[in-house]
Amino acid sequence: MLNTQQEAIIQKTKEFVQKTLEKAESGHDYWHIQRVLKAATTIAKDEDADIYIVQMGALLHDIADSKFHNGDETVGPKVANDFLKQENVDDKTIDHIVKIIENISFKNTFSGQKFRSKELDIIQDADRLDAIGAIGIARAFIYGGHKNNLMYDPDFVIDENMTKEEYKKGSTATINHFYEKLLKLKDLMNTKTGKELAEDRHDFMLQFLDQFYKEWEV
Repeated sequence: MLNTQQEAIIQKTKEFVQKTLEKAESGHDYWHIQRVLKAATTIAKDEDADIYIVQMGALLHDIADSKFHNGDETVGPKVANDFLKQENVDDKTIDHIVKIIENISFKNTFSGQKFRSKELDIIQDADRLDAIGAIGIARAFIYGGHKNNLMYDPDFVIDENMTKEEYKKGSTATINHFYEKLLKLKDLMNTKTGKELAEDRHDFMLQFLDQFYKEWEV
């Protein structure tokens, strides 16, 4: 259970994140944060975790996504750290939340995740759930359009062995992105609930791809 002070900080954090992401690309906006927050809270019910850390980490996990800051992975942790210090959050909590932000991204699977906690596992699952299924498909094409990537190119070679830097460039066709990331997420879930929720969304993506190829070939 959250105490009164924690509830007040969470409310301030919601207001801060909503204002900060007001003009964000719609796949990474405050609606994304809200969905991740709800999913993380749901997953946490079946896990022995600190719900305060879970909710704060979910709220701040994409406060400054490196994709929109020239690949700079230090911006998000710094923005979160500065905000939390301003709100007089204790150092131990700040350190945990910053480590969550630094380690949550899929791109860390290329170089090895350097930090683990039950709270990170939960938020990571919630974030990955939002990257798959119907919403994940919509977000993939929104971001592909934002980057002016091709929707699909039959001649594009799907790179299953990308480096972290190659992945960060995000220049692949959107359909390729399913194979380079989205279809891998089901097997990367950390929690029992996350794995169960991922199954249906994963199957939906497979159905979508099957229909996409049928329509492409007419």
